[in-house]
Amino acid sequence: MNTLIVIPARYGSTRFPGKPLAMLGGQSMLSRVVDIAKEAAAHFSTFDHIKVAYVVATDDQRIADHAREIGAACIMTPASCKTGSDRALAAVRQLDHAPDFIINLQGDAPFTPPAALIRMIERFMENKNIEVITPVCPLSWAALDRLRESKKSTPFSGTTAIVDPGGNALWFSKNIIPAIREENNLRKGQGASPVFQHIGLYGFRYDILEKFCALPQSVYEQVEGLEQLRLLENGIRVQTISLACEDGLIHGGIDTPEDLKRAEKFFS
Repeated sequence: MNTLIVIPARYGSTRFPGKPLAMLGGQSMLSRVVDIAKEAAAHFSTFDHIKVAYVVATDDQRIADHAREIGAACIMTPASCKTGSDRALAAVRQLDHAPDFIINLQGDAPFTPPAALIRMIERFMENKNIEVITPVCPLSWAALDRLRESKKSTPFSGTTAIVDPGGNALWFSKNIIPAIREENNLRKGQGASPVFQHIGLYGFRYDILEKFCALPQSVYEQVEGLEQLRLLENGIRVQTISLACEDGLIHGGIDTPEDLKRAEKFFS
């Protein structure tokens, strides 16, 4: 089984131009994300039946040059790619042989644990009928309180999810879902909150990635600004894997300079 970890990295972000090259704790953000992919790939290096590789996909020569400086392969993709998934597919289509499984690891996600990628690959190895895999984290009440506080200043940073008992995603939102009735009573219990934070990391079966990218943007995808809603609105199943969250992980991606400032404390 062949797996490719694609790291889409775009220079022209509206909210944070040049984001992949921004420094975070003395290392570029892209370099940190490449290290995540490298560690995940190394985990499978002794397996005979699986090959895992990684590549940066960009439309900007500055990012391509930096990728090569840090020892990462890079594929140039069109500036017209609207999403990271579009860019991942554009990169894959330039290969001689398409991989079985593609992980879209965004270039602005330096908190992603390599274990998340490893779990996703292992799950696909167990069941190749899976269409899409993505990780979620059950939030403790303290973590939920931190997310709520963060959204006061950056309301569109941080995505939450609702999943069914079988782990299939039912919905994603930039609002915190579900609404919690009788929260004070629930807090008295011993368990976590009922909120899952979504980690913006996707694993696609190759044919599903092609199908997804061929679909027009969906209604709620445009409303929320979440491409994964296109999957759900078109009946594509999204299987989640639940991760035990370290404090840094639940901060997810870095969307703004303010996010970068908050992230610095985890790398100081």
